[in-house]
Amino acid sequence: MKKYTDSGKKDTRSGFGAGLEELGKKNENVVALCADLTGSLKMDAFKENHPDRFFQVGIAEANMISMAAGMTIGGKIPFTGTFANFSTGRVYDQIRQSVAYSGKNVKICASHAGLTLGEDGATHQILEDLGLMKMLPGMTVINTCDYNQTKAATIAIAKHDGPVYLRFGRPKVANFTPENGTFEIGKAVQLTEGNDVTIVATGHLVWEALQAAEQLEEAGITAEVINIHTIKPLDDEAILKSVKKTGCIVTAEEHNFLGGLGESVARVLAENHPTPQEFVATKDTFGESGTPEQLMDKYGLNAEAIIKATKKVIERK
Repeated sequence: MKKYTDSGKKDTRSGFGAGLEELGKKNENVVALCADLTGSLKMDAFKENHPDRFFQVGIAEANMISMAAGMTIGGKIPFTGTFANFSTGRVYDQIRQSVAYSGKNVKICASHAGLTLGEDGATHQILEDLGLMKMLPGMTVINTCDYNQTKAATIAIAKHDGPVYLRFGRPKVANFTPENGTFEIGKAVQLTEGNDVTIVATGHLVWEALQAAEQLEEAGITAEVINIHTIKPLDDEAILKSVKKTGCIVTAEEHNFLGGLGESVARVLAENHPTPQEFVATKDTFGESGTPEQLMDKYGLNAEAIIKATKKVIERK
C-alpha cells in the first residue's frame, strides 16, 4: 500500500490565507471581506498588501454576504471569511436569496468547522453546514483535508463561475498532499488501492482514513482510500468504480451523519449500485467543549472508529 508522510502539521485555515494572498497578487478582481476575524481566518497578508480590496465589515455577517453579492455585479470576485457557524447558520437566508438564488459569484470561506474548533464549544461548532450548503441549488461545496489542498482549492475556486462554499479548520493537522498540487473541483483523489473495502473520507478524516488503512493492512485487509474534497458536485464515478471492486464502503467525515458526505454517497449507491455502508460521523448531536483530540475520540471521528466500521461493513458483504 502506498504510504503517506506528514511533512509537518499545519492548520488548513493558513492554507486559505496563503491561497488568498497569492490570488491577490495575480487577480485584481479578487476582493476579501471579513467579519471581525481577520487573524483567525489568516487574512492579514491580503489586508496588508491589498488594503484597497479588503473590507472589514465587523460582526455583521448578513451584511457581509449582501455586500459580497453586490460586488459581483461589478465583476469582482469576493471571498468572505468568518467561522463556519457564522458563515452558514447565521446567514443562511442571505446566502439563499442573494447568492444562490441569483447565482452570484461569491466564495464563502469558512474556518473553524466541525468539532475541532475545540474549547469554544457547541455554540461555535457546526456539524450541519455541509448539509445546509449542499442543498442550495447551484452551490459548489468543498471540504479540504490539509494545508496544501486548502491553498490549492482557494486558488482554484476563483476560476469557477458561481457560488462556492469552502470549508476548513482551526487545528494544526497532518500536511501530506503534494505542495503546489492542482485542484480539480468535483474530482475525487484516490490515495490507495485495495480490494476489501472502500473508505471515502473528507476534511480532517482523510488523514485518519490513511492511518486506519495502514493498520488494516497489517491485519490482512486492503482498503481503497479516496479523498472526497468536493461534496457537491460529488464524484459518483469514482465511488461506483471502487465499490464495484470492493463490495462495501465506509464514509468518514467531521459532520453529522444526517445531511453530510455519507448521505450523498448513500444516494449514489441506492440509485446505481446498492452496497453495504457504514458511517463514521457524529450521530445527530451537538458538540461540546474540549480539546480537538478529546472530542474526535469521544465522538468517534478517528482511525480507530474507521477500523471498527471497516470490520463491521466487511461482515455485511
